[in-house]
Amino acid sequence: MEIKILGMGCPTCKKTAKIVEEAVQEAGINAKIEKINDLQQMASFGVLTPPGIVINGKVKCTGKVPGKHEVISWLE
Repeated sequence: MEIKILGMGCPTCKKTAKIVEEAVQEAGINAKIEKINDLQQMASFGVLTPPGIVINGKVKCTGKVPGKHEVISWLE
């Protein structure tokens, strides 16, 4: 599984990254997590309001911090 966290490194983006990492660990999923802070790359996914989460090429969330249980549901 490939997960991309799109954001510029602000506190909201860091919180999102932490939640995703905890959800992956809790779900027992083997995933590659990549953090992307390049605006052009973010825009290529259609994410103009960070943070954004992309799982296996599909945008799951943009512009908000998701809950851990919400992220776990995306991983299943």
